[in-house]
Amino acid sequence: MAVQAVESVLSVRRRWTVLAICALSLFLVGLDTTILNVGLPAVGHGLGVGTRELEWIVDAYTVVVASLLITSGALADRFGRRRVFQCGLVVFGLASLVCAAAPSLGVLVAARAVQGIGASMLSPVALAIVVNVMPDPKERAQAIGVWAAVFGLSMAAGPVTGGALVAAYGWRAVFWINLPVIAAALVLSAVFVPESRSPRIRRLDLPGQVLLTVAVSTAVAVLIEGPHLGWTSPLLLAGYLVAAAAVAGFAAVERRRREPLMDLALFRRAPFTTAVLGAVALFVALSACLLLNTLYLQHTRGWSPLAAGSATLPMALAVIVCAPLSGRLVGRFGARPPLLLAAGFVTAGGLLLVGLRTDTPVPLLLAAYLLIGIGFGFANAPITNTAVNGLPPERAGVAGAVTSTARQLGSAFGIALAGSLVAGAAPAELARASRPGWLLVAGCGVFLFAVAQAAARPASGVRVAATAAPTR
Repeated sequence: MAVQAVESVLSVRRRWTVLAICALSLFLVGLDTTILNVGLPAVGHGLGVGTRELEWIVDAYTVVVASLLITSGALADRFGRRRVFQCGLVVFGLASLVCAAAPSLGVLVAARAVQGIGASMLSPVALAIVVNVMPDPKERAQAIGVWAAVFGLSMAAGPVTGGALVAAYGWRAVFWINLPVIAAALVLSAVFVPESRSPRIRRLDLPGQVLLTVAVSTAVAVLIEGPHLGWTSPLLLAGYLVAAAAVAGFAAVERRRREPLMDLALFRRAPFTTAVLGAVALFVALSACLLLNTLYLQHTRGWSPLAAGSATLPMALAVIVCAPLSGRLVGRFGARPPLLLAAGFVTAGGLLLVGLRTDTPVPLLLAAYLLIGIGFGFANAPITNTAVNGLPPERAGVAGAVTSTARQLGSAFGIALAGSLVAGAAPAELARASRPGWLLVAGCGVFLFAVAQAAARPASGVRVAATAAPTR
């Protein structure tokens, strides 16, 4: 069935109901990216592991999600978006059960990786469904604003939710909470979400998928293990070579395939490229902020998980207010105004904490988190809208996958970078050790100014390979 035929029979109420159902699953994906942050010390105590191992509990999830998003989007375009979406919910739920009952670090990390497989089937597919049931560009921009708000809220609310669950029931509760949400999403998607798929079936790009997975996982592994093994150790040098070879191989393979996993021609367009890089930078800033906040407040200042999570409430509230407003601004004025606001607020928030001390006043901390939350709320919708509009509607699954991959890459790199900065630091030294991390957050905000400038320029006219005849 053509996508347009599905769109034509949906009422306004039905379209926004579909958006709400997709947003529910996206909330899970984002929540599980950050919900463990404030619970990491409790997990470490319960399983008897250190900081380096704790980073893998977070990044095992984000690395797998980032590696498989594009393939999951292509599978959804091929076999049906609702079908893949529901498969993702089932896999995510089963993996959550194993996480909740994990007896050791190895089991928990493996289950988190499987959880990432399920999550990879949710995020891009949900966005593809939303894009295809919203044919009007202005309505689509507003819907993406809501979508971005829910996803951003889930990322920002993760520490608050995690802190409350850990304080009341222990760290395993952060996985049990997924099950009722998954059950509700399965039922609602079966009733309300229409099936859709791309009218043009594309071949799967297995070589490209393997090379992308190797490149992403190796890069993150190098960042996590570098501070412990030494940046010039033989193992790390081998890691650099493997990552570089995988990236070069991926580019070579994609240029030669008739139907590539990722259309590299898209990156000739400045708006698309900077939007993808902006998504990476934005989520580097957010994940680094949340991890540094957790370690600083719990290890240096002795706060409980609930108190440390509650400190991010200003961030979560800012996302709730600013993300829908950003969607409306994009619909009326384009991507540049909200991106400029985002760049200014994220930069200011990071700069406030560059001089972090063990006795930094709490109001200053909360003000910084508020500013970063405002910036995050304004940035997500215009970045998503700019990147998604770079691909035709029939490639909506891959369009959503590219932006979702950028987010998860940013999350993985942010955790790895922030963790490497404070690795081995004593509680009394953690504030000083984390200062470069806050400078990194501010730098990500500065980069968003470049994203705003690129978004303001017209498209370069480069044709998308999916709509053109193959050249090879």
